[in-house]
Amino acid sequence: MFACICIPDFPVQAIIRFEPELRARSIAVLAGRPPLEKVVALNEKARQSGVEIGATKSQLEAWEKLVLRARSESHETSARAALLDCAQSFSPEVEDTSPGIALLNLAGLEPLLGPLPKITRDLAQRVSQMGLEANLAVAANPDAALLAARGFSGVTLIPEGREAERLGDLPVDVLLESFSSDVAEAARWVEMFDRWGIRKLRALAALPELPVSERLGQPGIRLQKLARGVASRNLRVLGPRLIFAESVELEYPIVLLEPLAFLLNRMLEQVCARLGARALAVQELHLNLELAVTQPNGCASFTRTLRLPAPMLDAKVFLKLLQLDLQAHPPGAPIVKIYLSADPARPRALQSGLFQPVFPEPEKLELTLARIAGIVGEGRVGSVELLDTHREGAFAVRHFAPAEHEVKQSGNRKKNMSMPENDSACEREQKFEENAKENAQEKMSAVIALRLFRPPLGAMVTLREAKPVRMRCPEREDIAGEIVWTAGPWRSSGDWSEQEGWSREEWDIAVPAETALALYRLVQDKLSGNWFVEGTYD
Repeated sequence: MFACICIPDFPVQAIIRFEPELRARSIAVLAGRPPLEKVVALNEKARQSGVEIGATKSQLEAWEKLVLRARSESHETSARAALLDCAQSFSPEVEDTSPGIALLNLAGLEPLLGPLPKITRDLAQRVSQMGLEANLAVAANPDAALLAARGFSGVTLIPEGREAERLGDLPVDVLLESFSSDVAEAARWVEMFDRWGIRKLRALAALPELPVSERLGQPGIRLQKLARGVASRNLRVLGPRLIFAESVELEYPIVLLEPLAFLLNRMLEQVCARLGARALAVQELHLNLELAVTQPNGCASFTRTLRLPAPMLDAKVFLKLLQLDLQAHPPGAPIVKIYLSADPARPRALQSGLFQPVFPEPEKLELTLARIAGIVGEGRVGSVELLDTHREGAFAVRHFAPAEHEVKQSGNRKKNMSMPENDSACEREQKFEENAKENAQEKMSAVIALRLFRPPLGAMVTLREAKPVRMRCPEREDIAGEIVWTAGPWRSSGDWSEQEGWSREEWDIAVPAETALALYRLVQDKLSGNWFVEGTYD
């Protein structure tokens, strides 16, 4: 069995999908260059009020309650993609027959999805969730399902073997409009059948085959088979599509963020509905805005990307994240077109343990981080990641994305803590320095940690024979005095080929304190020549 989804008045419904408040009103869609626009599509209410296809814009002034809209290719592209996503969520074999029409093979789906009436109801409900009103038909062959969907409103199920009986009441116009892309050719066929007195498919199906073949040739035989519902063919199966995007072309530029958020909310709901139909979630959101700027090349482009820590599918969370991001990074010019796309990913599967603590939901955590970033600034919120470099204390703040990482063992640089020979600066202090050396060595042997100062404290150092002999720290009066013991220097450098190159020289020193010796790490930045007290040994 095959099912056909037909969206009547597709250009109109593509617009109503983004403006649902127009669903209860009479709408006419115009196309062409001003002031020669003509009606190319209209809904049933406009048709009942007397509006006709091909009417000019000036002729429509007599209808006061008629809503006029320009034809939007972007709206139609988005609606067509949504229709295909809906069909592919039920069957892997889907044919993109024409804009607003999709055929799908239902063979083998009953054990999975239930009987055909239930599958048809679920399919109609899924299309309605996409913001489209469709006619649905199920028949034994694709062409019979297509004719029934175009000719009958609502849901139609045709039992196998009764195709000619059910299709017989349809006008010949439905057959020719469905299977002839040339409007002029279809009009000639309709005129010829009308002269013969054939206005229903039942009359065409009842004609003898031989006279039809003699007068109309193979096209006539094919039309007769279609009218009888016995034509058979294979579907032109559509390949897998993983592009989930929505776009809106604005009639008037948008300046404020509030009306932009109103449109983004609808687009996000449509994207989430399409992803939900395919059992997928969003990993990244890409927002592209075309701006109306006075430049020789026309419009400028403004792009923002939201990288989510975990796959999500919540339109309200996405809207709030986009609002916070646009408040921090405003476009700076009026917006004339909106393009929103999503990178799909499999939804996260999480099973909590009985004795494990409950972690916050990723959606709420992402919103909290976005609000904090709006206060303290972008790049100051996230998780700390150590950089793969020998530079001391090098790290970067990355976007927070909870994931399990393998613990990598990295060897730390081990310093040779052996005491170099002490070259006395003054013989009269030799005895004092020897005692200080012994005390410093004894204390260093008991050192278990280096307590770092964040940030390092600036220092003023006196050198003698390229060794520090006195130090004073303006920020801390208690860190000052004569250096009675030193170990080092340990020199390191890196990134010499880049602008962030660095070179440093480290010393371990001992300075007399009130009760005992105080041990510090003294560092000199060789590029700037500045000295810093990096930490103290405990």
